[in-house]
Amino acid sequence: MHAEEYTRMFELEDRYWWFVGRRRVALNLLKFYLAPSDAKRPMVLDLGCGTGVISRELQEWAEPISLDMSSLALDFSRKRGLKNLLQARGEWLPIKSNSVDAVLALDIFEHIEDDRAAFREAFRVLKPGGVLMLSVPAFKTLWGPHDVALMHFRRYTGRQMADRLRNAGFRVMRMSYSVFFLFPVVVMVRILEKMKRGEAKASLPQVPPWLNRSLIGLQNAEAGLISKLSLPWGSSVLAVAQKPE
Repeated sequence: MHAEEYTRMFELEDRYWWFVGRRRVALNLLKFYLAPSDAKRPMVLDLGCGTGVISRELQEWAEPISLDMSSLALDFSRKRGLKNLLQARGEWLPIKSNSVDAVLALDIFEHIEDDRAAFREAFRVLKPGGVLMLSVPAFKTLWGPHDVALMHFRRYTGRQMADRLRNAGFRVMRMSYSVFFLFPVVVMVRILEKMKRGEAKASLPQVPPWLNRSLIGLQNAEAGLISKLSLPWGSSVLAVAQKPE
């Protein structure tokens, strides 16, 4: 991503509804599917850790490895007090095979040109029985300035993601779309963005505090649904996959 996007992320990740909702549903699913490890804190690779807010939350119950290709992102992570930091690319992970209990990758694989190589690497570093929890942007029809500003290579459908995972050797355990209730709003925003001229910017519109709280509540409700069933549409794809034992 561009440098200004990391700065914006660092300023918003703690409180902005989209970031808060995304990590809550992801961490809930990760905890649910991650097998107990004899009361030992699991080793979790935060792949594409960004400014470190997810790794900071992982510290409450796991041992995170915070990895990002950007030195600027890792600088922001240090400001959050994180220690176990690695600078590397998703296609070439400097981590031993069969060594981590989980890989968490929220909106990462769309940034990697050779995403198939990154899926293979995630599979390699996981212990047998380990899980990959990921999110990616959904539907090519939503492509627009937001994707350009964030330097995406693609958007996915659930079927495309399932194919990627199975081809890498994973067993798909859960597949769902997210941002389900707000999907019509997202579609309208993307259409309007495509009509605008000028520099491409990530779409994170400012909202008043009361609306931000309401949207977090809506995303929490959606997280509860996703824990029980798969939603048929949304602006993101969520997936949980396991490395066979």
